[in-house]
Amino acid sequence: MAHTFLLEPGRWAMQGNWLERDGMPISIKGMTLVAWNRDNWFTMATKLIFPGSDRPEISLQYKGRLHNGELQYTFLLQHNILGQIEGEGWIAPTTIVQRYWVLSDRQRRSGFETLHRVNDDSYYLTSGILAGHSLNSTMEASLERQLTQ
Repeated sequence: MAHTFLLEPGRWAMQGNWLERDGMPISIKGMTLVAWNRDNWFTMATKLIFPGSDRPEISLQYKGRLHNGELQYTFLLQHNILGQIEGEGWIAPTTIVQRYWVLSDRQRRSGFETLHRVNDDSYYLTSGILAGHSLNSTMEASLERQLTQ
């Protein structure tokens, strides 16, 4: 089962829920763009909005490298709220798992994402952000590939 998210250039629409400790789920929508260059470097840009809420949007700018034939990769991420982040990803047969940590952060924040492949055009995302050992927030969302014409 080959992955289409991350491993191929594309545009993905996202819709789901954001949850915080002791809070009700909040609707979230977003878009992710994935691009590759010739040297096996990828860029990924994501923007998340909270419709009907006064919460600020979240934007993420990834840059990473995946060598041909390898199943692990590293990345740098600029997050508009958390700041500079480093991370690693693993590509499994049906999932892509990412782990990251915020640089120079007194709260010791880190996070994880799991993208489960449903089919070539659909993935299901679950993610979480931790501060120290406590889970602060989670997100669950469906990603649908937007086919270009």
